[in-house]
Amino acid sequence: MADPKGFLKTTERELPTRRPVPVRIMDWKEVYEPGDSAVLRRQAGRCMDCGVPFCHKGCPLGNLIPEWNDLTWRGEGRSAIERLHATNNFPEFTGRLCPAPCESSCVLGINQPAVTIKQIEVSIIDEAFASGWVEAEPPGRLTGKTVAVVGSGPAGLAAAQQLTRAGHTVAVYERDDRIGGLLRYGIPDFKMEKKHLESRLRQMQDEGTRFRAGVEIGKDISWSDLRARYDAVVVATGSTVPRELPIPGRDLAGVHFAMEYLIESNKATAGDSVPNQITAEGKHVVVIGGGDTGADCIGTAHRHGALSVTNLAIGRRPPGERPDSQPWPMSPTLFEVSSAHEEGGERSFLASTVEFLSNEVGEVRALRVAETEFVDGRRVPKSGTEREIPADLVLIAMGFTGPERALLEDQLGAQFTDRGNVLREDDYQTTAPGVFVAGDAGRGQSLIVWAIAEGRAAAASVDRYLMGATELPAPVRPTDIAIGLQPA
Repeated sequence: MADPKGFLKTTERELPTRRPVPVRIMDWKEVYEPGDSAVLRRQAGRCMDCGVPFCHKGCPLGNLIPEWNDLTWRGEGRSAIERLHATNNFPEFTGRLCPAPCESSCVLGINQPAVTIKQIEVSIIDEAFASGWVEAEPPGRLTGKTVAVVGSGPAGLAAAQQLTRAGHTVAVYERDDRIGGLLRYGIPDFKMEKKHLESRLRQMQDEGTRFRAGVEIGKDISWSDLRARYDAVVVATGSTVPRELPIPGRDLAGVHFAMEYLIESNKATAGDSVPNQITAEGKHVVVIGGGDTGADCIGTAHRHGALSVTNLAIGRRPPGERPDSQPWPMSPTLFEVSSAHEEGGERSFLASTVEFLSNEVGEVRALRVAETEFVDGRRVPKSGTEREIPADLVLIAMGFTGPERALLEDQLGAQFTDRGNVLREDDYQTTAPGVFVAGDAGRGQSLIVWAIAEGRAAAASVDRYLMGATELPAPVRPTDIAIGLQPA
């Protein structure tokens, strides 16, 4: 284990300092200052190397957390990244973007703050890239088999890297002009600068993975033609259909889905020209939805120079401490203050939006909002509690309902579940032979760590389908149910 007395000597969590708010909202750089190596080693030393390390189960990837904590404490960074890469293709993504269910199930968390697993993880990979330890791993031989991966988010990239390393010729198709999917255009740079994505894509190219950006499967190439060209196809298109808010005034100018706003902002940050860009500059902004996408909109609006930012959540404010109904080692729903919330704005819970109100030229000027009440298990606006909130820009960040299905159904004959996800078997294969699905397209809207885990598992199934057997690891199955330890 790491320091045998570490958890006794160091009882508090220590995290890197966030840059001062007045400074960081003036740029798009990541919000955290560089971590102190002494602090990281001290925190890694708190890991107890438990007899039953529940953090393994809390992580869908099954990361070998006690092992690389011990190696970090010992200062053996190269060995630490080898153990981390054994289960996780992209720790530079998860270390910045994952909500860390592993920490919720840390055994130390029973009576102390959990080990700072996520911060240790990102420090390991950042040191590895800086030291030149992340090298291409091309296959020793080629199988002669070809695989098309559609979608270049975390699930698609994980599947592609695993299959390339297994010796297959893999092409990744992306309809956007750059590779990366949600990592590229859905995540603001203040959460993850794109240099980290570029570094990993260079490694994958050096290994032999081929990238085809700006190609929309279903339109530029039909799904049926793609299937005919390749020995297998992996659908990793994500859950991209936003949940609608069908209330009066929805068609007013200035009311947008969150991703419309974030994509344009990320393109502008990358240096692209974005005509008529949706911007929060000089506006009263209202963000509807209390999740991560909503927080991304809040942080982006601050950097655009919004006059005010109001965040509305329809449900109750979560508790500040683990409730009795979500005991350790479950991943609890807690009230959190993200870096974006810390930067300003107002958060309002139990807020039901009733109507978007218009000015004289058809633009949104305000929201009519009522208090939420619960009737027969449904959340409805409470009569007599209506109020108005000024708004020049409204961003709907209420999540996603599933993948875009029309072309998959028409051209490939794919079937869908009642929840709108692509129907698949335990081997990730859809009802179309040789076509597999991984990530949010098959699972539904979920976490980045689940996307990577499913990409790795689907790759193992594809390899077995093509070769009759596989040596690729398969961390999860589609039927794995999130009971107790893992969030659905």
